[in-house]
Amino acid sequence: MSAPPIHVPMDQFQVQGHELLINGQLLSRVAARVGSTPFYAYDRSLLDARVAALRAALPKGLKLHYAMKANPMPAVVAHMARLVDGIDVASAGELKVALDVGADPHEISFAGPGKRDPELLQSVAAGVLVNVESARELAVLERASQQLGLPARVALRVNPDFELKGSGMKMGGGPKQFGVDVECVPAVLAEMRERGLQFEGFHLFAGSQNLKPDSICEAQQKSYALALRLAEACPTPIRFLNLGGGFGIPYFPGEQRLDLTPISANLAELSERAARELPQAELVIELGRYLVGEAGVYVTRVVDKKVSRGHTYLVCDGGLNHHLSASGNFGQVLRKNYPATIGNRQGGATETVSAVGPLCTPLDLLADKMALPAAEIGDLVVIFQSGAYGASASPARFLGHPEVTEVLI
Repeated sequence: MSAPPIHVPMDQFQVQGHELLINGQLLSRVAARVGSTPFYAYDRSLLDARVAALRAALPKGLKLHYAMKANPMPAVVAHMARLVDGIDVASAGELKVALDVGADPHEISFAGPGKRDPELLQSVAAGVLVNVESARELAVLERASQQLGLPARVALRVNPDFELKGSGMKMGGGPKQFGVDVECVPAVLAEMRERGLQFEGFHLFAGSQNLKPDSICEAQQKSYALALRLAEACPTPIRFLNLGGGFGIPYFPGEQRLDLTPISANLAELSERAARELPQAELVIELGRYLVGEAGVYVTRVVDKKVSRGHTYLVCDGGLNHHLSASGNFGQVLRKNYPATIGNRQGGATETVSAVGPLCTPLDLLADKMALPAAEIGDLVVIFQSGAYGASASPARFLGHPEVTEVLI
């Protein structure tokens, strides 16, 4: 009988003595610095290392954008803006953060299926690239351009006739709220020309959270081929081609880290082709979770330890109100555990426990029947892989508990 699958080792974080280190600082010291639990801590050195490793693997000239919806904490966005080539935003609120931290407006793109008229006006005023998701946006952008006396920079987000196989969330192929169906693209491009909008290119995003290199490569190849085919209908040559992202990170037992080798070779081939076939186009990949997800931890303190009919529960001061994803209530069909540990009890004996939050619902579950280092009241439960879709993706005000703190270490 084969052994059950286990989590990939969280060896991106070092250990000193019995404590986890966050960018060289003991977890207990970080907790004291923060002043209270729960909190998220993001490691600057891990952000730097991830971008550097990705840069080394990608072909020169390929642009790297950070999708800040993964983690919109202003300090994180400011740090990432210095490391990447551009920022992708999904609301006027995110746009404000990107501009406030000094991101170059020319390298900011705005995507989202429900952009309000004021948001489109703000985008034109800021000079950012708007990824158009429906024909309705064209008239609004034309009015904004006329009102401001500024050209509206636009790219067309395409809903392709394929999807990213094996992705956690499919955002292209079939009926979707995202983008313009590929069969409708020529008509929308013609209207762009008639309205005098400044067309720059295409945005294709087939899906996210994929750990299969072959699937990612296939989607990139299909996206490029689609853009090449659509180029014939474009009002001006393509200058911007966002091939999306989809790079995943391992969350659950049995998952492995993404192998970049085939993806690197595939993007090198596409870059060489683009230099010949789309000579004015800049190729872009857009990543969020892959850049920041493994650099963050969620830390919550054990406030009670109780045994119920033979099973031990660690009751913590934070739960799904701060980390909906780890509770299994953000896209999981069958709940699985994120990797977790007791951050100040490394290397000791383990016991099988469930770590739960303080909320009055059985859904408030951070770790279910996991073998964790033996913990006591006051110890620090750590949930790894928490740098993306954590605080901002959680119902912080649910049941009125204190909000979570975020720090960049």
